[in-house]
Formats: sequence, structure tokens, C-alpha cells
Amino acid sequence: MVELAERRLLLVHAHPDDETINNGVTMARYVAEGAHVTLVTCTLGEEGEVLVPELSHLAADQTDGLGEHRIGELANAMAELGVTDHRFLGGPGKYRDTGMIYNDAGNADVPPETRKDSFWQADLLSAADDLVPIIREIRPQVLVTYDQYGNYGHPDHIKAHRVATYAADLAAARSYREDLGPAWDISKIYWTAMAESRMRQQLRLLRESGDTTTFEGLDPEGPLGPFVTPDRLIDCVVEGEEFIDRKMNAMKAHATQITVDGPFFALSNNLGNQIWSSEPYRLVKGTAAPDSDGLEHDLFAGL
Repeated sequence: MVELAERRLLLVHAHPDDETINNGVTMARYVAEGAHVTLVTCTLGEEGEVLVPELSHLAADQTDGLGEHRIGELANAMAELGVTDHRFLGGPGKYRDTGMIYNDAGNADVPPETRKDSFWQADLLSAADDLVPIIREIRPQVLVTYDQYGNYGHPDHIKAHRVATYAADLAAARSYREDLGPAWDISKIYWTAMAESRMRQQLRLLRESGDTTTFEGLDPEGPLGPFVTPDRLIDCVVEGEEFIDRKMNAMKAHATQITVDGPFFALSNNLGNQIWSSEPYRLVKGTAAPDSDGLEHDLFAGL
């Protein structure tokens, strides 16, 4: 049996780039501290928008080569973060990016028509069975994934939440699918989050800088969407300014999806990258072990 690292972190994300945007600092920090970090990505992101003009032919409505290209982007991003264990759920391309639309409320939603091989249409138990053996192999103490809304409503994020949640329960059941390995109960499960105060600060600074198009329609003093989490519900904030360069380089590696020369990134640079170096979480399973400020600053706190 392969000897496991003392601390083991599993992240389940929907598409290549989600992991870096949400958890890049966290991943780089725990790799640097000697923890074993495993990333499971559920789709290749085939339906993503192509932001690089010379690669526009890769789009789903043209050669449909974006997913294959994003395998390389993810590998490059993980190299920047130091993550050596990254996998696709069920193997590369088993589950297709569902795509998304914006509904009348301005939130992400399921397209009116989805492909049979889309992640959204995948059987929940079958998809969970692709994750259970990874959980039982790696035996993570900590799992990170999305909330029930997928953070902002994308159907693949919602499905990733459901698959990760179900698989965590199944993996812990001693009598379930002994052929998938010995049972393992994950001690702490976190959902990624966007803290309300952090979002309002970003919006104020953007508006003060003259940028009215980024997060268009959102007022820093007004109501925000369901993708924002009230600060009172944040349980852990992982800080890591020393790893921000790695995160930014990893974001640049996802070149077809992320443009790093826009006002939002310029703003973060002007702020010493504070926007990107602080990653909040909600603890939904396990016992919190907060510091004196009432927050955890380590996903493994108390273990």
C-alpha cells in the first residue's frame, strides 16, 4: 500500500479554471506545507468561451477542440500551483460540459436543451461511483466543493456539489461497494464562498476606479445575488499572499478562459493582490476550531 501524506485535501470542481479562481492560494499553500492535494475536475469545459482570437476555432460550435486544449491548460496551471495529483471524473471527457444560460433574474441556469452526455444529465449514482474510489484511495481529511447553488447557479457546479456530497456519504458506508475500497469518512467538508464584505469592497474600489462594466448592474451598497455569502456564515478564511504569484500564474495558464489584463486584475495588483489572496469557506461537516478572531485559517484546524 502506498504511504499517504499526513494531511490530505480533496477538491471537486466542475471545469478547468474553477479550481484556480476559487482555491489557487489554498492549493499552493498546502502543497508547500507538504500536504497531499488532489483535484478532481468533472468536465473538460468544452462549452467555455474562447477568449484567445487565434484559438477561436476550438469553440464547441466549430471544431469542438476546446476541451482537449483545456486539459493542457489545467496541467500547466497545476504545475504553477505544485499540484501533481489532478484527475478527471471517470477519465477525461466522460462527462461533457453542460453549458449555461442566464435566466430572467440574471443568474446562471440550465440551458433549455442539454446533450445526453452532459454532466447535468449524468446519473447521480454512477457519477458518485466514479468519485468514491478516489475518496477511499486518497482518504482525505478535508473535502472542498461548491454549495447547493453551485456558487452562482451553473448547472455543472450544482451537479459537482451533488456528486461530491453523495460520494462522500457513500464512501463512508462500510457496506457500500466493497469493491471500491475500504470505507473512509471525510472529517471536514467545506463549501467555497464569496464573503459579502469582500465583494462589496471589490465593487466599491472598481466603481471608484471608473469601471462600471465589471459586475455590471451590481451596486456595492445594494442587494447582491445569491452567489454572495453573509460574513456571519463564513467559517474559515485561508490567507496566502506569499502564494499569490503562483495563483496569478495559474490563472494565466487558463488563457482561453481568463483575461488577466482587465480592470479587475489591475485593481487587484494595485491592492497588493488582496482580492485574490484571501479564500473564504463555509464549514458544513465537522467541528470548527476557530482562532481568536472567530475564524479558522487552516482547513485542517482541529484535526
